Amino acid sequence: MRVGELALDVVHLRGHTPGSVALAWHAPDGATHLFTGDSLFPGGVGNTKRPEQSFEDLYRDVTERIFAVYDDRTWFYPGHGNDGRLADERPHLDEWRERGW
Repeated sequence: MRVGELALDVVHLRGHTPGSVALAWHAPDGATHLFTGDSLFPGGVGNTKRPEQSFEDLYRDVTERIFAVYDDRTWFYPGHGNDGRLADERPHLDEWRERGW
């Protein structure tokens, strides 16, 4: 997707809300910046407690479409709260799965 002069990757992320996406911008210095909305936060994925939400879908998409694609230099910016780096969160993916959020 293009926004003015910027090219952004659009990453579909199921599980939190229908149609959720993350937007990825590849900076000239080689770092990637992900705008993740309510799908990824420092410490885990977003809320999946409502009946129409799915932890399994969101966890799978975040691990396969974000962590498996983008490197540890990637910064992410949730819809609210603190930003984070994939390098800091990657070691905790198994913990997220075990606790279910």
